[in-house]
Amino acid sequence: METKRILVLGRRDHTEAMRVAAGLTIFGHQVRLVFMTGPVEETEANAKQAELLDLADIVPETTVAEMGDDLALLDHAALGCAIAESDRVVNL
Repeated sequence: METKRILVLGRRDHTEAMRVAAGLTIFGHQVRLVFMTGPVEETEANAKQAELLDLADIVPETTVAEMGDDLALLDHAALGCAIAESDRVVNL
């Protein structure tokens, strides 16, 4: 199977976006995760998924200004480039 560059956009369900992003690395794909629409809630479920991201060597990014101190902050142009450079985009 050919390695794909996959961009996961966490818009509606951050927890599911983290789970999917980590799972896609099993197939050897290069995965980027971008949180959108609001800050990720500090819940036990999100903490567990964050551990999976760490194990999968995925460093999340964000378009949410409030999260910019903790994660790389993408502006509209950078997000557009990330989308254009990806083989697949998953919107969750």
